[in-house]
Amino acid sequence: MGASEKTAILVVSFGTSYEETRKKTIEQIEKDLHNAYPEYPLYRAWTSPRIRAKLLKRDGIHIMDIDEAMLQIREDGFRNVVVQPTYVITGFESDAMKQKVMAFEKDFESIIICDSLMVTSQDKKEVCQAMAREYHPGSDEVLLFMGHGTEHVANELYPEMDQLFKHFGYSNIHMGTVEGDFSIESFLDELEELHPDHVHLAPFMIVAGDHATNDMSGEDDDSWKSILEKEGYSVTCTLKGLGEIQAVRDIFIRHTKAGLNKLSEIQA
Repeated sequence: MGASEKTAILVVSFGTSYEETRKKTIEQIEKDLHNAYPEYPLYRAWTSPRIRAKLLKRDGIHIMDIDEAMLQIREDGFRNVVVQPTYVITGFESDAMKQKVMAFEKDFESIIICDSLMVTSQDKKEVCQAMAREYHPGSDEVLLFMGHGTEHVANELYPEMDQLFKHFGYSNIHMGTVEGDFSIESFLDELEELHPDHVHLAPFMIVAGDHATNDMSGEDDDSWKSILEKEGYSVTCTLKGLGEIQAVRDIFIRHTKAGLNKLSEIQA
């Protein structure tokens, strides 16, 4: 077996029960990775038991969890695994993923875990510029992204990105989170000072799933859209996951390449 014949790529995602965004995001990331590195067989694992169970019951679709995927890769005869997570940040989900993957360390010659979307300064800069190009808000509107948010220390990435948008001259692009310390309520005072004619909401998540559909753009009183409209703002919502944006998917391709290069160095 050559190096490529001994190595598989495992793409790990949280998952989504929304078929449309799944095809545009997770499946498109996987397709791009396969096209970039066709010599390496590609496997998929999702980490959310709830979503996996829902898809199996509703659609008859079985998606492997990490344990199943690693066992399958081993049974298929591969000796090396390059793991590419599709997480935005390196938080609790990433920590748990790494623990589950490395439980199989003795079963393989090498396991390489690649970076999530935003780890290095280069990653953050590329994401910032990609989002500005994708949405290019007008001078009379505020573009407010909804990140997931977490109690993990990695949550500091969200205010860091908020400042990075300003650093690159996008003063009307802002960042909030559906969970954690940077909620929509914490932004209302600043928004009043900005007094924009219009507010544009978009998810800062790989998929435009439940949070984007309900917490951001839903009709319930506690959605971001409803809260802002109650404050008197004109609001538009775009349900587009980060995974739909080519420049974002290119970062995952770059991270996977770095993982493959690291594997080659180990084997040299």
